Amino acid sequence: MSIENEGWSRVKARLRTEVGEDVFTSWFARMDLEGLDDDGVRLSVPTRFLKSWIQSHYTDRLLSCWQAEQPKIGRIEVTVRTAMRPPVIKAKAPEAAVSREVAFREHKSNGHAYPSAMSPTAVFESLGGSPLDPRLTFETFVIGRSNTLAHAAAKQVAAGRRGDSVMFNPLYIHAGVGLGKTHLLQAIAWAGTTERKVLYLSAEKFMYGFVSALRAQNTLAFKDSLRGIDVLVIDDLQFLQGKSTQNEFCHTLNALIDAGRQVVIAADRPPLDLETLDERVRSRLAGGLVVEMGSLGEELRLEILKSRVIAARAMHPGFDVPLPVLAFVAKAVTHNGRDLEGALNRLLAHSKLTGQPITLELAEREVRDLIRPQEPKRVKIEDIQRVVARQYNVSRSDLLSARRTANVVRPRQVAMYLAKTMTLRSLPEIGRRFGGRDHTTVLHAVRKIEGLVGNDSALAEEIELLKRQLQD
Repeated sequence: MSIENEGWSRVKARLRTEVGEDVFTSWFARMDLEGLDDDGVRLSVPTRFLKSWIQSHYTDRLLSCWQAEQPKIGRIEVTVRTAMRPPVIKAKAPEAAVSREVAFREHKSNGHAYPSAMSPTAVFESLGGSPLDPRLTFETFVIGRSNTLAHAAAKQVAAGRRGDSVMFNPLYIHAGVGLGKTHLLQAIAWAGTTERKVLYLSAEKFMYGFVSALRAQNTLAFKDSLRGIDVLVIDDLQFLQGKSTQNEFCHTLNALIDAGRQVVIAADRPPLDLETLDERVRSRLAGGLVVEMGSLGEELRLEILKSRVIAARAMHPGFDVPLPVLAFVAKAVTHNGRDLEGALNRLLAHSKLTGQPITLELAEREVRDLIRPQEPKRVKIEDIQRVVARQYNVSRSDLLSARRTANVVRPRQVAMYLAKTMTLRSLPEIGRRFGGRDHTTVLHAVRKIEGLVGNDSALAEEIELLKRQLQD
């Protein structure tokens, strides 16, 4: 055995003593020593998830164990090595599947969180634990008026400790594309501590993990591994499909919340607008703290650009963008943060490849295709109900009630008509949002108002006025 490997063996022994056998087996058993130089250690693991987890939870402990062996060590580098994934071995008969699940339950009864044949790492790999981007932390998140509440709620969640009472559960953040949802969710995951198990998953990876568990007849291990998580973070929930997958997600959500575990969800719309999800899931999500992240104002866009320039300068010391150029980009590129990132990357590429200074004329030319026309305001059914109720001097509860008096029926029909013409919601969804009515009722209301508008100029003017109020 080489001197390096002897040192690595002693470090592993020390690490096993400090963290315990279960933790060591879960996270470090498949870590290998790749190299050792004057002041640093290069280690490798087989998956990106393992790398992200170890970097966010155990880097300092690894470093201290190495320094106890070799005090000159000052840095730890963890990489992902290329390896073939072993084939999934399926049970040959139903009895084999039953015996494996019985063994799992017996293992849990002895006080272990995972079956001996399936470590948490293996479970998370089957879940497809999504890798974390090291740039997406609370330190790099730029706060503005449109995201202050979401940021504060995310920080509150990240600061929690095991055993603390959960204040916001679930925390549900919704916003359009490129407005910072994923940044906040990954920041929560990065801020996790060694005493809390944090799992970050996209909805797609959740579906993949569940389907893989079904095929491998490992559903019991899948369920128990998820429900042993302290903080479950799910991104892009709008992509969750499939009745069985949604049922499993619903059971997991209920189990975690009832056990006082933290759940954080992000999607591109509010819970009640996720029409493909079961109503029980929508209701449970809406029962937590629902926070919307609004569009990026010009001032916030400028601050984001400034922070990105500083970050880029750390890698490219000569990179500089004059303030007037940043102000122009912030004013012109309005759609989302990803477009801002793309604009800055173009300026960086020009600076590195040509060596020429970045001017206003250059910026105008480079970001021309990122300047999009202003999109119309997204109208919500709740806004329509509020504006119509105010216009006709009735209450929103009147619109949702079963009352059939003339002073309520007409405003209700107008509101349903506007919901159909100004939103992308389906007839069944609109009916559900108007007191659980049938889609045929909504269709009747829409046709009724369409017929009246052509003959009643006063009603046509009222509806145009309502549309302008909703779009302002």
